[in-house]
Amino acid sequence: MQVVMIGAGYVGLVSGACFAEFGALVCCVDKDAEKIAALQRGSIPIYEPGLDELVERNASAGRLTFSTDLAHAIGTADLVFIAVGTPTRRGDGYADLKYVYAAAEEVAAHLCGYTVIVDKSTVPVGTAREVQRVIHKANPDAEFDVASNPEFLREGSAISDFMRPDRVILGVESPRAEALLRELYRPLNLIEAPILVTNLESAEITKYAANAFLATKISFINEISQLCEKTGADVHAVARGMGLDGRIGRKFLHAGPGYGGSCFPKDTVALIRMAQEHGVSSRIVESVVEVNASQKARMVSKIRDALGGSVADKTIAILGLTFKPETDDMREAPSLAILPALADRGALLRAHDPAGMEEARHHLPAITHYATSIDEAVSGADAVVLMTEWNQYRGLDLAHIRSQMNGNVFVDLRNVYERSLMERHGFSYTCVGR
Repeated sequence: MQVVMIGAGYVGLVSGACFAEFGALVCCVDKDAEKIAALQRGSIPIYEPGLDELVERNASAGRLTFSTDLAHAIGTADLVFIAVGTPTRRGDGYADLKYVYAAAEEVAAHLCGYTVIVDKSTVPVGTAREVQRVIHKANPDAEFDVASNPEFLREGSAISDFMRPDRVILGVESPRAEALLRELYRPLNLIEAPILVTNLESAEITKYAANAFLATKISFINEISQLCEKTGADVHAVARGMGLDGRIGRKFLHAGPGYGGSCFPKDTVALIRMAQEHGVSSRIVESVVEVNASQKARMVSKIRDALGGSVADKTIAILGLTFKPETDDMREAPSLAILPALADRGALLRAHDPAGMEEARHHLPAITHYATSIDEAVSGADAVVLMTEWNQYRGLDLAHIRSQMNGNVFVDLRNVYERSLMERHGFSYTCVGR
């Protein structure tokens, strides 16, 4: 089976490499000539554990290629996936679909023989039908179907998510398109991965609804963490007590500085805009967005209070900058809201991150110094703020860290450590909801 993946970004590259691992012949096409040249050399433009080995293995086997020539790639394709960016549009918060529709027009010009065009990007409801209209208008004689196959990949564990998915959603309208997609995903039959076949609109909304619900769980437990702090309760115990209920589940009930990344912030806002466009309410999701913003602001106050009410002229070591571990993605990371606010109040920021510092330099000029090691970051610091729960920060040599610091304040925004342990090592310890 021959597959074209339009877009060699995070979704396109991971999906393309995984389809190649399934045995398909995959060509990832992108207009960025430098990116394609780098991929052809074996250089991976994103940080995702295991992706470099997966790409190298399938490229060496001839199952995965990279090109800027869409016309040549589409010639023999059975399926063409559109995996281009859908950034939040300025002004109204809606998903910007110009790249999706531009890809559709370009695909239309080169179709020959029956082809299934698949939306892999996260797109608002109605997009697949508009892609169908765009292609038919540009090439009335084309033989094609349009499908929706949203991705559910977590950064840092994307390959595992693709190879062992909770479910595969196929929005299709013809048995022929369904058969091709089922054949592409046939290797998942061995692990009995659920494949849900539905219509185009249901597939599109499922992705947004799933992300909005997960974001809701995060904002809910963050709001509960405030009550825990005021009453002497432990949000860890509360979350565990909730999560043991099979109807609720324990995942995404971790109090912290708020959600970030490329999906939850963008998709919650886009879902609100979709609801507004169709004249229905989205009060829960609107509240989720508001709570998330206020949680980030609350972290600034928490850090300031831990330092006696002022961060002016205080050196603060920041451990972790990315929105989550095992990625270099800085999009909507809590650090982007918290650290500039601290710098504006006079803090001197020294930061370390295992993978995100190069990307962070473009977004966080407020950081005084980027450290090449944890020791370099904490040396002489008045306080340490654990911002992202990378494994490197979960087992710190606390006695050594304390000996390197001028002060003793440790603000744990991810609740990695226990208060009793931190206080035994001489830290003034602050966390979230405990």
